[in-house]
Amino acid sequence: MVTRSSNERARLNAEAAAWIARLHGPSGAAAEAPLQDWLDADPEHRDAFRRAGELWDLLPDAAALGEEDAGARPAPAPRRWIPAAIAASLLLLAGGGAIAVYLDQPSAFDTRIGEQRVATLDDGSRIALNTDSHVTAKLGRHERQISLDRGEALFDVAHDAARPFVVDAGDERIKALGTSFVVRRDADRVRVTLLRGKVEVTQVGAPPRLVAVLAPGERVSVGRGGAVALDRPPLDAVTAWRRGELTFRDTPLSEAAAEMNRYGDEHLVVSDARLAALPISGVFATGNPSEFAAAVAQLHGLRVQREGDDVLLTR
Repeated sequence: MVTRSSNERARLNAEAAAWIARLHGPSGAAAEAPLQDWLDADPEHRDAFRRAGELWDLLPDAAALGEEDAGARPAPAPRRWIPAAIAASLLLLAGGGAIAVYLDQPSAFDTRIGEQRVATLDDGSRIALNTDSHVTAKLGRHERQISLDRGEALFDVAHDAARPFVVDAGDERIKALGTSFVVRRDADRVRVTLLRGKVEVTQVGAPPRLVAVLAPGERVSVGRGGAVALDRPPLDAVTAWRRGELTFRDTPLSEAAAEMNRYGDEHLVVSDARLAALPISGVFATGNPSEFAAAVAQLHGLRVQREGDDVLLTR
């Protein structure tokens, strides 16, 4: 993972501002092809250009210029100095730190059911979102604040000792400097699994309560009421969703079915309490409950019935 220094990020912001200036200037059409080459050269170029474009839209004269370009009444004389003046303002803002202030505004990332995506933050940190997840991120001058509002995410944090990386998931707060960890937020509990580095998990309150300081391979689960459980799960099972898989090891069928149901519109239904306790082991593809049901039925001599989007496992 490449982490940009503050000087490199400032240079990218300035370059993006210059491209915005050229694009909105009198020779904008001629800038389109070389701009595309610049955008294709590095994904971070696209991010910087998007931010510069959003900042451009915030400048009052730029908005007026856009209205003038699209308006029906032509100007009596060409005013080519306007794009240059606005561009100069944009470049001054980039050089003077206004873009950094603008970047303090939260960014939001989410996934639909069955979808996964990876988001790269401006500090170089990466967030991999699992199915049906929502994350907001605000990179401040003194702290990088992340909120996992629902779902599950793997955080690969760029080291920055001056700006701790803090993830809030409900009442739980995870603090890291440079590390890799998975946070899962369910309705009844929050789970934090440390893959690499070191994290501190606290429970928000007055005063905050230290829950755990995790070592690599450890997982802490905090349930309703503050009940805490610490274990060392197989890490390949914790991160199997990154490969489009789910790994079960003697997992009760009811839990395995609930896990499968996170990834698609079809839903496995196990209403018999005796069947719900059957142990399930194996590696299964996410988003394919019918295949999972067929494998379980063959293994345990069960029947598979369909009722609309429900897949029923019965004797």
